[in-house]
Amino acid sequence: NRLELSLFHSRLQGRLLHGSVQSPTSCEELAKLETMSTEEDDFYGKHGEPKKFDPSFRGPISKRSCTDIICCLIFFFAIIGYCIVGIVAWTHGDPRKVVYPTNSRGEFCGQLGGPNEHKPFLFYFNILKCANPLVLLEFQCPTTQTCVSECPKSFESFISSYALLNVKPEKWRYYIQFCKPGFNDSTKRPVQVFTDGDCPAFLTPSKPFAGRCFPDLETVKGVVKVGNMTAFKDANGGSVNATEMLEAAKGANIVREARMVAMKIFEDYTKSWYWILIGMSITLVVSLLFVILLRFIAAFMVWLTILLVIAVLGYGIYHCYMEYTQLKGIPGSDVTIKDLGFQTDLRVYLHLRQTWLAFMIILAILEVIIILMLIFLRKRILIAIALLKEASRAVGRIMSTLAYPIITFLLLLVCVAYWGVTAVFLSTSGEAVYKVVANETSCKEYNMKTCNPNTFNVSNTTRQCPEAQCLFAFYGGESYYHRYLILFQFYNVFLFFWLTNFVIALGQVTLAGAFASYYWAFNKPADLPTFPVFSSMGRALRYHTGSLAFGSLLLAIVQVIRVLLEYIDQKVKGAKNKVAQFILSCLKCCFWCLEKFLKFLNRNAYIMIAIYGKSFCASARDAFFLLMRNIIRVIVLDKVTDFLLFLGKLLIVGGVGVLGFFFFTNRISMFEDRAPALNYYWIPLLTLIVGSYFVAHGFFSVYGMCVDTLFLCFLEDLERNDGTTERPYFMSKALLKILKKKNE
Repeated sequence: NRLELSLFHSRLQGRLLHGSVQSPTSCEELAKLETMSTEEDDFYGKHGEPKKFDPSFRGPISKRSCTDIICCLIFFFAIIGYCIVGIVAWTHGDPRKVVYPTNSRGEFCGQLGGPNEHKPFLFYFNILKCANPLVLLEFQCPTTQTCVSECPKSFESFISSYALLNVKPEKWRYYIQFCKPGFNDSTKRPVQVFTDGDCPAFLTPSKPFAGRCFPDLETVKGVVKVGNMTAFKDANGGSVNATEMLEAAKGANIVREARMVAMKIFEDYTKSWYWILIGMSITLVVSLLFVILLRFIAAFMVWLTILLVIAVLGYGIYHCYMEYTQLKGIPGSDVTIKDLGFQTDLRVYLHLRQTWLAFMIILAILEVIIILMLIFLRKRILIAIALLKEASRAVGRIMSTLAYPIITFLLLLVCVAYWGVTAVFLSTSGEAVYKVVANETSCKEYNMKTCNPNTFNVSNTTRQCPEAQCLFAFYGGESYYHRYLILFQFYNVFLFFWLTNFVIALGQVTLAGAFASYYWAFNKPADLPTFPVFSSMGRALRYHTGSLAFGSLLLAIVQVIRVLLEYIDQKVKGAKNKVAQFILSCLKCCFWCLEKFLKFLNRNAYIMIAIYGKSFCASARDAFFLLMRNIIRVIVLDKVTDFLLFLGKLLIVGGVGVLGFFFFTNRISMFEDRAPALNYYWIPLLTLIVGSYFVAHGFFSVYGMCVDTLFLCFLEDLERNDGTTERPYFMSKALLKILKKKNE
């Protein structure tokens, strides 16, 4: 007991010397102080011990050792494995399978230097056997496919061309170009030609799309037509309705129209691309000026935004009240929402008094909450404003940080390019697989079996099923490599997430180290290192590659799980299983929350790594406990600063978007002659808005990292120091003034 009492008096004496409490004048006050001390010890016991004063600490420590070495080695070998996967994919893959359509022999149509160099289009003998255009794009339509120089332009039939062979030989020559390569046997009877599958029974007017000939379908007054005809003869002499063709090639018209739209969009881009770049350049300049000037207008913007929100909510309450009073006495306006039930036309609810009463109550509650938050958290908002001003000064002192997002962008571009190229080579690394296409009733046992086109004519299948054909089906294989191809694709996706998260983590640690050097420099800018950004990046790569890989690995695992859940969800939707959909929705929500939490935790852990050089887990623990010891400040400052940064991006992007709208719609008289004539003005406008957002986000991401770093340093400064000569505060004079603290 004496030892505990001695420790308590020591702590009390320390508080008295530092001025944190006044001298107790009674036993009750002494007991109260003892209770406060016990509660504080319990609080810090749950959330770690506060940082202690260290006279040698002056920001990011230089003497540090390598952290998370095991994860660094795993990351290193994973990258080597990724390179091996890329090399294997590049060895077996053939991107021409994506670029060029493939005929029934597995030959590419339109390939330079190939046998079908001058035949760029793929023609289907009987498109009625194709379910829809999606099957065509997957090279799995069960009919003979051949490369042609042009698509059919008119209705033709083999029987009529054969009958008029001596009268109109040009008709025969036109028709046989759509037969199998090399066929020109005019002595062969049509029945035998159809049995051997040498030529299509008929031709229909078609249009090329994606290198394939689709029927030229159109609807006139609700009637489906192909080349102004509603029906035509097939090989058996029967009638084929154009509607059947529409069912066989469903969506062909939509695809054709989409192609026309795509061409117009491409034309708009060719006319407006330099104006889009000019608009994004304006965004870059305005973002830079905004960041520089934010130190002078931060307070004005925050308070103006808050006042505007209060004013908008107040007007909303007034408008709801006026609507509520105007509906008084109108028949049907007193019906409750419950009695009305669910209506697809939501405008019906606006004619009910209860709807406006509910809106008015909700807005009033929000108004009261915001006003109460302003009353009780006004000091925190002042701290947030001062922190934003300090962040502006830090960015102004270390201007090279504004150029670092370019490095991050280039590294991410390399990751995306490597992943995309590897994915294409992996998906095209299969060998040509041929399947037997035969009558499903008489030759069911042979249908869709693998075959060899070189030996098919002398195989047992042709003897049992003379009408069977050996057609190219798809690209695949039965080798060891092809059996595990799906694992290589999964590894490609997983490493893509891991590497992109690692690049982002490297940028966060680099910026955090630079801004921490600024905060802990007592005499700014004299105590700043010469190259803070490069010094911080060098420390991160040399000592903490393993820690960055560990944090990014955790995030990559969660992101891959989310991708798998999305894939499973798409499969389950077709089954219409409500229980499975509910479970998947819950899992998707949980992993979404987990990803957001990990991003928040990783971001703060990287800041602690940049300052102290500890391992990832230790840094994450220290950052989490530090934030928990200051949870109110975290909630208020983090949300206020995030909102202000979002407001800045919104102002810049919105301003450039409005300017682009007036320009592309010829509403600026000064530039009426220079504005391009566009088919869809919203295409370059949307591109400009999205591009401007990413440009502004690049600047404000630096600013956001600066705020988070300075905030953690600010919290540690309060715990480490007390303003005495031996332990002076490192924060700015503005923050000292707001907190009513000072250095002796």
